[in-house]
Amino acid sequence: MSKIDLKGLGIEVEDVRRNMPPCVLYEEAIRDEEDAAIADTGALIAYSGEKTGRSPKDKRVVECDSSKDDIWWGPINIPIEDHVFRINLERAKDYLNTRKKLYVVDAYAGWDPKYRLKIRVICSRPYHALFMYTMLIRPTPVELESFGEPDVVIYNAGRFPANRHTPGMTSKTSVDVNLEDREMVILGTEYAGEMKKGVFTMMNYYMPKQNVLSMHCSATCAPDSDRSSILFGLSGTGKTTLSADPKRLLIGDDEHCWSDDGIFNIEGGCYAKAIDLTPDNEPEIFQALRFGAVLENVVYDQEDHHVNFHDTSITQNTRGAYPIEFIRNAKIPCVAGHPSDVIFLTCDAFGVLPPVSKLTPAQAMYHFISGYTAKIAGTEVGVTEPQATFSPCFGGPFLVWHPGKYAELLAEKLEKHKANVWLVNTGWTGGAYGEGARIKLKYTRAIVDAIHSGELADAPTEADPVFGFEVVTACPNVPDEILVPKQTWKDADGYHKTSAKLASLFTENFQKYVSGVSDAVREAGPVSNSATTG
Repeated sequence: MSKIDLKGLGIEVEDVRRNMPPCVLYEEAIRDEEDAAIADTGALIAYSGEKTGRSPKDKRVVECDSSKDDIWWGPINIPIEDHVFRINLERAKDYLNTRKKLYVVDAYAGWDPKYRLKIRVICSRPYHALFMYTMLIRPTPVELESFGEPDVVIYNAGRFPANRHTPGMTSKTSVDVNLEDREMVILGTEYAGEMKKGVFTMMNYYMPKQNVLSMHCSATCAPDSDRSSILFGLSGTGKTTLSADPKRLLIGDDEHCWSDDGIFNIEGGCYAKAIDLTPDNEPEIFQALRFGAVLENVVYDQEDHHVNFHDTSITQNTRGAYPIEFIRNAKIPCVAGHPSDVIFLTCDAFGVLPPVSKLTPAQAMYHFISGYTAKIAGTEVGVTEPQATFSPCFGGPFLVWHPGKYAELLAEKLEKHKANVWLVNTGWTGGAYGEGARIKLKYTRAIVDAIHSGELADAPTEADPVFGFEVVTACPNVPDEILVPKQTWKDADGYHKTSAKLASLFTENFQKYVSGVSDAVREAGPVSNSATTG
């Protein structure tokens, strides 16, 4: 067992346990954690308490002289003064100093040694230590011996609340990031995902300063070549399902960087949604949730410890964290060459976007900044239409710079490395939700296969009169009749009205970003008089 002295950080606890292996963390979790258990598959079951998801409204970023002009201030990056951060940091250290023992995880973010950050996590729960030991890139014994001083320190005092009377605090939860001192403080939430996304937020700031694009996406590569592809998409678009492709190697499922040398995964593990998980619908994820993995906030049978993945009585956001090497077709180390294709996934419940279209560089920037998908009508009384959702760069809550910064980096790399960009709709065809039908998964898989094989690069296209992109009109193993949306609607007038409505939603959303982008990007959106087209 490795121990470490944290007195230089103001933590006086003598028993500090560093990079303990999963088997030891299991023992300590079962002994010390409330309600911790071992699933019949061998995964550690743990609970995050009151908070079962991230608390984005409680995230704060310190306004420092050296970085304040870089940061995209607003509802995503809410500023606090440095002395407020110091109060919360002191509160976290005070709590950690009351513990009989603490856990430290020293590990890396970023598989490329040229760009990786050394991360130190200090926490009091073995569940949190195992989670970050899983999600970060685990150093070898030699690397750990020479680890040295970390680049980033995370103080997880999540069991202790923030003081709501502290200036800038709106609840007992506070997740504070100091980009200048490279520190993060967590108070009032035990949800493990806050640590993971805190690391991603740091990478989203530091990587662009080195001309490296940080991305909220999955990535795969061909088994017989180093050329990769990346898939962007919000929740429900099929990003996880489509990246779990047995014909390709998995680079990672969530967070990546694109440098001058190629792409690399930021993480050493995967953090998958577990709701309704079965060995049939997600076989790779299901088999990965074994010894060494963490199952978070799931319900299980008290007699045989069999997990009921359909039971959402604790939360809809049940999760599983596991080392990426638990995926059988993972590529280790998680690096690959430059992408030949960039795919934006959207689940268009309005039913007007084509199953696949090709984007120009300016259109790629526009749709990257937009980050569109649409959810089906909810259970709220009176809500009968799909609800459009926009998240800039497909990862809005984790951006630090203005979205235009990331879009410029994307455009630069697309141009330099001649990557194709595709917009793939996994949503509805033949009408909006309630009238049309969802595009069959086998057709979406066939589209992605044709992208990866290069067959779509020279496929016939026709310009969409409203959105302007080139609609692919022929694809192997996909019926021609579903490729052009207006041909699938029985109600032509309804199609044109719905298309115009979606175009107006795009235009309205993009107004938030116009000051940070070029005229070419602004003009790459839908046609303003789309209601009259057709």
